[in-house]
Amino acid sequence: MEQFELILVIVGGLLLLSVLASRLSSRLGVPALLVFLLMGMLAGSEGPGGIYFDDARLAQSLGVVALSFILFDGGLGTGWSVVRSTAWTGISLSTIGVLVTAILVGLAAMPVLGFSLLQGLLLGAVVAPTDAAAVFSVLREKRLPLKGRVVPLLELESGLNDPMAVFLTIGFTALLTTPGLSPFTLVPFFVQQMLIGGVVGIALGFGMLVLIARLRFGSREIHPILSSALVMATYGGTALLGGSGFLAVYLAGLVLGSSNLPRKDALLRFHNVIALLMEIAMFLALGLLVFPSHLLSIIGVGLLMTLVLLVARPVSVFVSLLVSRFSVGQKTFIAWVGLRGAAPIILATFPLLAGVPGAGLIFDLVFFIVLVSVLAQGLSIPAVARWLGLVSSAPTPPAAPVPPPEPKGPVEAPAAG
Repeated sequence: MEQFELILVIVGGLLLLSVLASRLSSRLGVPALLVFLLMGMLAGSEGPGGIYFDDARLAQSLGVVALSFILFDGGLGTGWSVVRSTAWTGISLSTIGVLVTAILVGLAAMPVLGFSLLQGLLLGAVVAPTDAAAVFSVLREKRLPLKGRVVPLLELESGLNDPMAVFLTIGFTALLTTPGLSPFTLVPFFVQQMLIGGVVGIALGFGMLVLIARLRFGSREIHPILSSALVMATYGGTALLGGSGFLAVYLAGLVLGSSNLPRKDALLRFHNVIALLMEIAMFLALGLLVFPSHLLSIIGVGLLMTLVLLVARPVSVFVSLLVSRFSVGQKTFIAWVGLRGAAPIILATFPLLAGVPGAGLIFDLVFFIVLVSVLAQGLSIPAVARWLGLVSSAPTPPAAPVPPPEPKGPVEAPAAG
C-alpha cells in the first residue's frame, strides 16, 4: 500500500512540476513539449529523480491511448468545413509525403549508420510523421494569425499521417522479423488498414450523433463521458477488426466536430483539457523511458540524421504539393513546421518490442531527432512565418474564448440537418 501511495505522490509531483515548468517555458518562448520531455528525463534513472523506468510496452500503451485522445481532440476542433478546403493536399502530404520522407531517410541511413535498406526504411518510417500533439500544441501556444490555408493544412496533415506511418512501421518491422515475407503483402494490408479505419471511424461518429439526438440526458456532463467512451471503443474496435485505430478516432472526432451538437463548447473544452493531460503524461513517460547517456553517445550521427530529415521534409512537401495552389513561401513554411514529437517515439517502440536488429539505436536516434526538432523548429516558427511574409495583420485571437453560461435543464437534440 505504501508503494502505491508513493507512486501517487510521484505522479502528482511530476504533473505539478510540469505545469509550473510549462508556465516558465511560455515566457521564455520554449515549446512546452520540450519541457515535458526534459522533465521526464530529469526524473528518470540517470537524472536527479532516480526513477528507473524501462518498460517500453507500458510506455507504448500509454502513448497509444494518449495519442488517440489527442487525435480525437484535433478532429473535434477542426470540422469538415476546414477539411474540405485542404482535403486533397492534406491526404497527399500524409501519404506521399510520409513515403518520400521514409525513402530519403532510409537511403541516407545505409552509408551513415551501416543499416540495411529495410532497417533504413524502418527508421525513415518512424521519423516521417509530423506529430499531432506537437503541431497542435505549438500552433496553439504561438497563436500566429497566418494567412491562407496553412494552419488547417498542417493540422489535417498531422492528424492523417500517423496511420500511414504506423502502417509503414508495422510493415517494415514484419519484413525484418519474418524471413521470406514478400513486400507485396503490404499492399492489401494498407488497403485493409485505411478502409476499415475510415469506415468504422465515420460510422461510429455518426452513431454517436444519433445516440445523442435520440436520448435526452438530465445531466449535461454525460456528453464528455459518451465521447470519451467513443474514443476508446473506436480505437480498440477498429484495431481488433484490423483497421487503423488512429485514423478512426480522428475521423470520429471530425464527424462530431462538424455537427450541431448541443453544448458543443463544453465538449470542446473538456477534450482540450483531456488532450493536454494526455500530452503531459505521454511526454513524461517517454522522457522517463530514455537514457540520456545513450543520447550523448550518438550526438554525431544524430545531428547528421537530423540534417537529413531537415532536407527530406522540404523535398517531400514540394513533391506532395506540386500541383497545389500554395505559394513557394507557404510550402517552405509547411516544410519547416513539420515538427516531430511523441508519435515517432511511440512508433520506435514497435521495432524495440519486436526485437528488430538495431532497434535500440533507432529508438535513441528518434528521441534525439525529436528533441532537436522541437527545440530548433518550435522556437523559430514565429520568426520563419514573419520572414516569409505569412503573418496576417489581423489581431491575434484569444487563446480560449469563454462562451456564455449554459442554461440548466435536459440536453436538447441537435437541429435537423
